[in-house]
Amino acid sequence: MFSFPSNSFHTLDVNCSPLSETMSSGSPNCWKTWRKSSSVISHAVGRPLSGRNRIILENRSTMTKIIVLPSKTGRSDGDFIIGGIFTIHYYVRSEQTNYTRLPEQLQCSGSMDFRQLRFARALEFAIREINNETVLLPGITLGYQIHDSCSDVQMAIKCAFQFANGVDPVFNESCSKSAAAAVPAIVGDSSSTPSISMARMLGLFGIPQVSHSASCVCLGDKSQFPAFFRTVPSDHHQAAALARMVKLFGWTWIGTVRSDSDYGNNGMASFLKAAQEEGICVEYSEAYYRTQPRSKLERVANVIRRSTARVIVAFASIGDMRFLLEELAKPPSPRIQWIGSEAWITQTEFLRYNMCAGTIGFGIPRSVIPGFREFLLDLSPAQALKSPLLKEFWESAFSCSLKGRTGSSGLVRECDGSEDIRALQNPYTDTSQLRFSNLVYKATYAIAHAIHGIVCNDTQCDKTTDFEPWQILDQLKRVNFSTKNGYQVNFDSRGDPVAVYELTNWQFKKDGTLDFVPVGYYDSSKPRGQEFSIISAVHWVGGQTEVPVSVCSESCPPGTRKAVQKGRPVCCYDCIPCAEGEISNKTDSLDCVRCPPEFWPNINQDSCLPKPVEFLSWDDNLAIILTVFSITGAFMAVCVTIVFYKHRASPIVRANNSELSFLLLFSLTLCFLCSLTFIGRPSEWSCMLRHTAFGITFVLCISCVLGKTIVVLMAFRATLPGSNVMKWFGPPQQRLSVLAFTLIQVLICVFWLKISPPFPYKNLKHYKEKIILECSLGSAIGFWAVLGYIGCLAFLCFVLAFLARKLPDNFNEAKFITFSMLIFSVVWITFIPAYVTSPGKFTVAVEIFAILASSFGLIICIFAPKCFIILLRPDQNTKKHLMGKVPSKGL
Repeated sequence: MFSFPSNSFHTLDVNCSPLSETMSSGSPNCWKTWRKSSSVISHAVGRPLSGRNRIILENRSTMTKIIVLPSKTGRSDGDFIIGGIFTIHYYVRSEQTNYTRLPEQLQCSGSMDFRQLRFARALEFAIREINNETVLLPGITLGYQIHDSCSDVQMAIKCAFQFANGVDPVFNESCSKSAAAAVPAIVGDSSSTPSISMARMLGLFGIPQVSHSASCVCLGDKSQFPAFFRTVPSDHHQAAALARMVKLFGWTWIGTVRSDSDYGNNGMASFLKAAQEEGICVEYSEAYYRTQPRSKLERVANVIRRSTARVIVAFASIGDMRFLLEELAKPPSPRIQWIGSEAWITQTEFLRYNMCAGTIGFGIPRSVIPGFREFLLDLSPAQALKSPLLKEFWESAFSCSLKGRTGSSGLVRECDGSEDIRALQNPYTDTSQLRFSNLVYKATYAIAHAIHGIVCNDTQCDKTTDFEPWQILDQLKRVNFSTKNGYQVNFDSRGDPVAVYELTNWQFKKDGTLDFVPVGYYDSSKPRGQEFSIISAVHWVGGQTEVPVSVCSESCPPGTRKAVQKGRPVCCYDCIPCAEGEISNKTDSLDCVRCPPEFWPNINQDSCLPKPVEFLSWDDNLAIILTVFSITGAFMAVCVTIVFYKHRASPIVRANNSELSFLLLFSLTLCFLCSLTFIGRPSEWSCMLRHTAFGITFVLCISCVLGKTIVVLMAFRATLPGSNVMKWFGPPQQRLSVLAFTLIQVLICVFWLKISPPFPYKNLKHYKEKIILECSLGSAIGFWAVLGYIGCLAFLCFVLAFLARKLPDNFNEAKFITFSMLIFSVVWITFIPAYVTSPGKFTVAVEIFAILASSFGLIICIFAPKCFIILLRPDQNTKKHLMGKVPSKGL
């Protein structure tokens, strides 16, 4: 829908032929004027009644229709007319409506944009070039109508109706008598917002519109704008390219400004979406339009000055950017890196702002149009007088009047013919970097090729061919050609061309002035990931060569993870060290990764290293000490054996059952030596050997001690009158008892090894940072059965020895056995909690210590007194002394 100003009068020519679908009942058959008070044209549709481009306007509030027909006298200045609309001025003269007279027609105001005038003349140049061709439209002459939209929606809609109805243009080609000609296609407009309004209206009639500069993403929606095409890439591609470039240079914290218009709002929306996908955060996003109050401009400038982001992406039109840069040029000027959109990145007038040195952005690639500069400079005062726009250009460029008119400040000098257009230095004459001019050139050729596809066949063209605009529209969808200056022209399903951008950088020249330098390109037709390329060094803000840094938070080093700060964007975060057992091996990790069970982080927590394996190795200091004690104990047992063997005939050796004594010394030797099986790297065989050897040798040892205890008791019982007890526990019975007690332990060990034997086990739970290599018990019942059986024998031995505590003092065997069993019991009772709670290799050390302590207790308590008597008190080594018939002098 579109609206006209309220309480305005519009005069429209109508066709009063019988074919007209006119008016509601009671209305005259022919209208010359149509008054609309606060009305909205609610529907407009083109209907092919007869002829070309009839327009039906309906006002549903009044149930009124009117048919608007274009003039048919516009072919004299060309067989087919191409329309052109450009933003040559940026303002529309406004007046206060007093509702007492008709408002004046809309008129442009403000200074002329010479660059836009060059665009308009590019259309004229292309048409002249086409008219001189022999291949494209041979024998056909094209004309043109050019209008100024003044960057205003109402003016753009008015121009669209003029194109459709054949109202006089701003200037045409030579034939003013027949200016009123309808156009089959239009080039323009320069801005997105006016183009949107035009495209909505023209699309209803199928009149194709090819814009050279309207890049709004929204215009690619064919459901809303079915007749819209453009030679400028859609901002969809530019937004993606800008986001990818920002990501490429490592900027994650940026600010954005935009024009508060369709171009700026839609372009920035696409960029913000692409930036979010790339992980880029936006500190602020400000919008400004040049007609807004100055306080809004100052507020936007202050936001930029106070921001922490050092990079700003500006999706703004030339007019809005001009106001913003002028405001930011006031002290203090912020030191920021500008990222520009194609609308202003190649605008030469902005090069005077040295604070923008290093600005980078995607612009339309520069090009060359052969002969275009000569065409622009081939302008005389007489030719300028034929067109109001050219007349205004001449007078503005040379500050003189072609007719001696009076200006607001007094008389203006009259142009005297000395003006030299070739000496001018302004955007009109500057053809060194033709960009949008080439897009106008391509748009004009696209329309010419579409017309050629309708009116021409393989051999000739028919200028009398009558066609509808929708046929041009259909042909435009299929055009695919190369222009004279080598550029490919075609459109995709959205009416868009292939997006090709030049990465432009503002760099200082040797003379200290800024200039545009191409440093890269972007081509959307290339495979994913290869669209973007850098061809030369980029100079950054202030002319520095190092890429500026713009981040909310510094990168988190390996060994840490990012933790988003509450209430702030995801780019603002704290670096948290990884938890125990976790690592991060790359910068800016979102999460830490736990190391595998057998690995542990290094000090920096950026890599997993194999955990050190801990066991009681032979080179360990503790193992060396225990080995020394073990060998010392075994050596002691061997020495005692030698002493007993040399004195085997002495009473003290014979009285203590020498056979059990030698067997006991042998078992003690094995007990000392079995502790060595607990040292070293656990293996399957060593785990089974250490526990079974320990269990069997200790049972053998306790069995011998138990036998000696029983012998002592029996010996003194035998001294009683009538006692015959020794025959029941003689040497055979003693051997049998030791064998029986030991055999029981052997059976327990066999069952243990058969059912669930001990095995090497990596204990990963006790220590987080290292592995304890130990012997798992396999069956805990088997282990505790072995210990329990030893404990039962020791307890029985202790009880029997305790019962013999009142034997004669000179015979200390029972008393020493009691002491040895007491030490044995204390050691192994203490061993249980120490074994359970000792960590790592100390568990094995505790077990070895218990074995050695109990073994030393036995050998010292039982054999040390006897060796003392044998070696140092031989006088007490007599039968009488042992029987208590001689008083004791020692011990």
